Amino acid sequence: MDIQAIREQFPILNQDVNGHPLVYLDSAATSQKPVSVIKSLEEYYRQNNSNVHRGVHTLGTRATDQYEGARDKVKNFIGASSTEEVIFTRGTTTALNMVAYGYARHFLKEGDEIAVTPMEHHSNIIPWQQAAKYTGAKLKYIPLEDDGSITLESVRSTISDKTKIVAVTHVSNVLGTINPIKEISQIAHEHDAITVVDGAQSTPHMKVDVTDLDCDFFAFSGHKMCAPTGVGVLYGKKALLEKMEPVEFGGEMIDFVGLYESTWKDLPWKFEGGTPIIAGAIGLSAAIDFLEEVGLEQIEEHEKRVVQYAQEKLSEVDGLTIYGPKQRGGLVTFNIEGVHPHDSATVLDAEGIAVRAGHHCAQPLMKWLDVTATARASFYLYNDENDVDRLVEGIQRAKEYFGDVF
Repeated sequence: MDIQAIREQFPILNQDVNGHPLVYLDSAATSQKPVSVIKSLEEYYRQNNSNVHRGVHTLGTRATDQYEGARDKVKNFIGASSTEEVIFTRGTTTALNMVAYGYARHFLKEGDEIAVTPMEHHSNIIPWQQAAKYTGAKLKYIPLEDDGSITLESVRSTISDKTKIVAVTHVSNVLGTINPIKEISQIAHEHDAITVVDGAQSTPHMKVDVTDLDCDFFAFSGHKMCAPTGVGVLYGKKALLEKMEPVEFGGEMIDFVGLYESTWKDLPWKFEGGTPIIAGAIGLSAAIDFLEEVGLEQIEEHEKRVVQYAQEKLSEVDGLTIYGPKQRGGLVTFNIEGVHPHDSATVLDAEGIAVRAGHHCAQPLMKWLDVTATARASFYLYNDENDVDRLVEGIQRAKEYFGDVF
C-alpha cells in the first residue's frame, strides 16, 4: 500500500491543527472521507437529485438506479445471498434496534434468554435490556478473560436451550478484541438461537462474509468506512426478515393501505419507510469502490502492522497501561498513570493529534476494567508508523506537563 498516495485522497488530512500537522487517530468514532465519496455526493445533488421508486421521469430513474445499485454493491461487499437481505438504515444503532423491536419483542417470551458480552457498545446492550423488560426474557453475560477476550468454552457455558438471541460485537470498540463470530454462530444454532452481530468496527477494516460467518443479523455503519454519516446497513437472513415486523410505518414500505388495515411491501422495502437515505447509499457505494480498489486484505494487514508497532512503542512508555488482548483490531486503548484521559486527549490535541477520550459508550466494560474512562487511538488505512511516533511523543509531553503540574 502506498500510504502517501492514499492520504492524498483525503483532503481533510492535509491541514494543521493547533500549529501542527494533523494526526487523525479517531477513525473508530468516524473515518475521514476520500475525494471519490465527496464527489459522488456532489454529483448526485448537482445532476440526479430526485426521490426514488416513485417517479417515472429521468431524474427519478437515475436516482433509483443509483440507490438500488448501491444495495447490490453492499450485497456483494458483505457476501449476502440476495439484495432482499440488505436493509438501508441510519447506522448500526438503528439496525440493532430494528432487530430488538421488530424481532425480539415479537418472538421472545418470559423465561427466554438473551446472551451478550460485557464488551458491547451501548447500542448492543440497551436494546436488549429493553426487549428483556418488554418480554420478560433474561439477559445473560458471557464472561471475559483477563485480557478482555472471550473463549468458546465460556460461550458454551453461557448459552443454553433457553437462549434465543446471542448479540455480540465482531470487534470491540474499546479493547480491539476480535470475536470468533463463525464459531459463536455455530454454538448458538446448536441451541436454536439466532446471532446478532455488531459489525461497526470490523466491516471497515477486514473482509466480511456474512454467509461464511453464518450470522443471522449483521449491522454496520457507513461513516466508519469512508462513507457519509447517516447511512448504515442491516443484513438479515431472508427467512428471519420475512417474519420480522417493521418498526417504522408510512409511505414506501406499504403494499396496500385501507381505512383500517394495511399490508407491507416485499423485502427489503418493507423496512425502509419514507424517503430513504438516497445520497447516503450512493456515498456508501462510492466508499465500497474505494475500499475494494485498495483491497480489504491489504487494509487489514497494514493495520495489523501499525497496531503492533503502536503496542510495542506504547509499552515502552513508563506509567502507561494498555487495555485489551495482544491480537486485536486497529486500535489501542490506554491510560497514563495519574492523568485523566480527557486531560491526555487535550494535550494531544494541542499537538495536532486527535484521539478519543471517555467511556466510549461502553460503561459496563469500563466498570469491568475498573476505570471511569480511557483514551483511545484508532488507526485506519491512512495512518502509518509516523503517526504512532507522533502519538508517543505527545504522550511523553502529557506526562511531562502533568508531572510539572503535580
